[in-house]
Amino acid sequence: MRANYQQTKIACYLGIITQAISANFAPLLFLTFRQEFGLSLGQVALIPTVFFFTQLLVDLISAKYVDRIGYRPSIIASEAFSVAGLAGLAFLPALFSDPFVGILLCVILYAVGSGLIEVLVSPIIEACPFENKEGTMSLLHSFYCWGSVAVILLSTLFFYVFGIRYWRVLALLWTLIPLINICNFAVCPIEHIVEADESMSILQLVKMPFFWLLVLLMICAGASELSMAQWASAFTESALHVSKTAGDLAGPCLFAVLMGTSRVLYGKYSEKVDLLRFMQGSGVLCVICYLLASLSPLPVFGLIGCALCGFSVGVMWPGTISISAKKCPKGGTALFALLALAGDLGGSLGPSFVGTVSDMAGENLQMGLLAAMVFPIALIVGLFFLKRNWPAGKRS
Repeated sequence: MRANYQQTKIACYLGIITQAISANFAPLLFLTFRQEFGLSLGQVALIPTVFFFTQLLVDLISAKYVDRIGYRPSIIASEAFSVAGLAGLAFLPALFSDPFVGILLCVILYAVGSGLIEVLVSPIIEACPFENKEGTMSLLHSFYCWGSVAVILLSTLFFYVFGIRYWRVLALLWTLIPLINICNFAVCPIEHIVEADESMSILQLVKMPFFWLLVLLMICAGASELSMAQWASAFTESALHVSKTAGDLAGPCLFAVLMGTSRVLYGKYSEKVDLLRFMQGSGVLCVICYLLASLSPLPVFGLIGCALCGFSVGVMWPGTISISAKKCPKGGTALFALLALAGDLGGSLGPSFVGTVSDMAGENLQMGLLAAMVFPIALIVGLFFLKRNWPAGKRS
């Protein structure tokens, strides 16, 4: 039986890669958009804001309606929205008198796809009859890291070889992955994690103290990850005084590689490692990394802290999802959707918090990163309460 679900696993891996393309491709073109379409810095800054806000909205709506629509139509729609948004970048801006309107429309389209992917791939994998589900979940989320690295490196290589003026061609090439995956999701076996009439409602979930602890863990996981990831490029440039290209490779790319490595290693050895202890250890390492990045007098140690932070946050997000599925088996799609919402909320709040504190400290990014240490500390405290009140084997 398990062999029949290998195509499902591959489809979910490609789905996560599609999400990585949606999140990372447009930011590589921000300068190009400014030069070609005459966008202001404010308009450019609005692009990621619209992307993440749309994802949050999709997470919220999915909690209520995905079960009614069904997993297969919803996940196929996610890939179709991604194709439409990415392909639209090549054409839609030119069809509007204000190209910015066309760009935002494309961003909304592929953000809808990204949000649906985020909500659906975890319960789809959880519902498959795999023996090592915690390891499989960690491995699944590692593909976001590998996808992010691939998008940055391959896009940079494409622009170097063919020139940035052919960015529309690359946008169309990136649509091949979600196009192929539409076919995969159309035929692969897909099970529901809980039957619709047995799953808990949103109202039932929000009445549970355990649910709010999970929300806290997801917010902290998202904030711990994105606070460093979003500022990694700026941090390496300012700390090491290198070019943007070198900063992107030394910062975001190295961060993503080590985050993916963490998820792969846990995926391989998860049956021998206690998840809660591993996450607690990851939280402690994350605190050390933020301290190293923000307080080290030597730039090289700041870079090490930035890179190792990727390793430390790797299992936080998928680990919380695995804990949720195990201790709240009737949570259903609503649980996964609301956890995705919490993670995205943390991923939005964390970088904003770093930026605000940095501004208050006289544009001192190190002080902003030092303040962000509050997120892994809160995660460690949350895990302590989880272990104390919901020990191994106890369900909510």
